[in-house]
Amino acid sequence: MRMAGARRHTLRDIAATLNLSVNTVSRALSGKDGIGEETRARVRAEAERVGYVPNSMARSLVLGSAMTFGLVITNPSNPFYAQLISTIELRARAQGYSLLLTVTEESEEHEMRAAESLLRSSVSGSIVVPVQAGADAWRRLGSVGVPTVLINRDLPDLGYRFVGTDNELGGYRAAAHAIARGARSIVVLEEDLPITTIDHRIAGFRRAMAEAGLPVPRGSIMRVPTRRHEHVALPWQPQQAYQVARRMLRRSRLPDAVVVGNDYFALGLYRALEEHGLKVPDDMMVIGFGDHPFSAFLSPPLTTVRLPADEIGTIAVDLLLEEIAGGRNARPLKQLIAPTLVERGSTLRP
Repeated sequence: MRMAGARRHTLRDIAATLNLSVNTVSRALSGKDGIGEETRARVRAEAERVGYVPNSMARSLVLGSAMTFGLVITNPSNPFYAQLISTIELRARAQGYSLLLTVTEESEEHEMRAAESLLRSSVSGSIVVPVQAGADAWRRLGSVGVPTVLINRDLPDLGYRFVGTDNELGGYRAAAHAIARGARSIVVLEEDLPITTIDHRIAGFRRAMAEAGLPVPRGSIMRVPTRRHEHVALPWQPQQAYQVARRMLRRSRLPDAVVVGNDYFALGLYRALEEHGLKVPDDMMVIGFGDHPFSAFLSPPLTTVRLPADEIGTIAVDLLLEEIAGGRNARPLKQLIAPTLVERGSTLRP
């Protein structure tokens, strides 16, 4: 199997192997009449063997005008991804490339279609946020020579270049900050989605609690039902976090602090606390994730973990350009960028 950087097979390669004309191979693959079934079967079998995909942009590539990156993300309503798209587009444009953007909506089926679309569009390379339901879609891109860089979520088995947030450190810093402010019991509200970003944040929370000698009893991790498996990509839902927070507030003993997996959840939590006559941060501290544009305007302003979208996007484009050029510098295969804790009123007790 050929990995990223390998030369793509062409119609001419298949024709030479089978001792046929390029026209015959082209007609066989496109289903045109005048080709015998035996010949058609031989051509298709060879095309499958070498991983050939139709080059719908061959003419423009020859003319030098089709310099395109594929960018695949899971959820365009996420402000982190919105910033990431902007950064990648600006960086790519400065190098003469345009973007072909595809959204998978956390769907493995949509992800396979996205990969096929990139193959048929003959992109120069791809930057991908994988669904993490499997690696087959992106393994195929590598096998036919499409350089690919993964961002935000890794697929370690592929051995592709990866750059993302150090989410374990982010979860650790959020919990450690609450502990430093006096919290001895902390609840985490996280989306019910099986992805490594969430797993790593929870691992960081557990590490901070362990270092402080604090227990993590059952019920400390509360899952907010996801709606991102629906037919359109949706933002995180404050009302879903609101319902989970109401269940938490029925407990006989409330936590000193709550760490939410994204700032949207803080909106629902704030509402539930207000309805119960509880004040932030006097009765309960709240720490978010994402530093979304509205977070500084909540009352009180939300302490949150700011994610390094600009840095990740810039590095991803630079890594992809290196892959396209066929070389690698001294950068590590995997890069984790540290997030920043932004302290605001939701954890500043008098």
